[in-house]
Amino acid sequence: MKSNLHRAIFFEKPDFIPVTYAINDACWHHYPQEWLVEQMLKHPLLFPGFNPPSLPYTPAYRLCARKDTLYIDDFGCGWSTADDGITGTVTLHPLADWAAYDNYVFPDPARRMGIGPVDWDEQRGSIRARRARGECVAAGLRHGHTFLQLSDLRGYTNLLFDMADEEPRLWDLIERLEAFNHEIIRRYLDIGVDLVTFPEDLGMQSGPMLSPADFRKYIKPSYARMMQSARDRGVPIHMHSDGDIRLLVDDIVDAGVAVVNLQDLVNGVDWIREKLRGRVCVELDIDRQSTTVFGTPADIDRLIRSEVEALACPDGGLCLIFGLYPGTPMENAAAVMDAMERYAQIY
Repeated sequence: MKSNLHRAIFFEKPDFIPVTYAINDACWHHYPQEWLVEQMLKHPLLFPGFNPPSLPYTPAYRLCARKDTLYIDDFGCGWSTADDGITGTVTLHPLADWAAYDNYVFPDPARRMGIGPVDWDEQRGSIRARRARGECVAAGLRHGHTFLQLSDLRGYTNLLFDMADEEPRLWDLIERLEAFNHEIIRRYLDIGVDLVTFPEDLGMQSGPMLSPADFRKYIKPSYARMMQSARDRGVPIHMHSDGDIRLLVDDIVDAGVAVVNLQDLVNGVDWIREKLRGRVCVELDIDRQSTTVFGTPADIDRLIRSEVEALACPDGGLCLIFGLYPGTPMENAAAVMDAMERYAQIY
């Protein structure tokens, strides 16, 4: 039997709009833990099968999200953060000087994911168990797998100059990076995932982080080749990007993406409706900058209702996702949960 998410992706009349409410690990030391647990128990559509942890609870913070610790990842990039649970910023770029490139060694995808170790036997067992329970299992590349990985290796400014200068070593770096990423994808496809994920932020508050011409020249061909492996096996592709990606969306969809995760207010709900509704499945990333932080619960309800009314249709093609981070008032965080559950069942 096809999952509700599968039916939403392929416009096969889901029972409800798939919804995801992601609570960042830092929230567990910024909000009362009893309150978080209470809210999760009150919203079973958002947190199906939630089993409350013993309190007090301390998440196993990702290696790149540990305060006052410089984490060196598999590529030699150094991550720093000021708050446990918040993914850090790369402050150490191992290839900032091309002189280091001749002796640079890529990580081994048989043992490393790019941001940390991976046990493929464990991944296989976990994914197959979840599929046996009827879950639609999504897995794929680490966040920031191509463009951002190049930026982390070279530094953002250096990378843009490399593109402008048509630096020949950049092509070799992209080829080697693609080979690493492609092996990760192949392994997940061999295990049998239902959805392959390609998360990578390409947008800023206004406009993309690189020109459309440079995206088409340096990044899109690599995307397309990697995504083709999934398309050849009939596995849909999920692409996430924060920021304003309006100038890149056609290229992203053209590369073979079935689900586009993008932010609502930065890109504009009317624009999303006109450009993407019915064309691909939209996973709408609900505002984390304005209404949910500074508005009232009533404002939040109106926002989410208006977005669902603009983008939903009975055949499917819409998912909703929200990420809770410290700084959102408790009453607003709860209001988002209420509205997501209420309007997910609009059908």
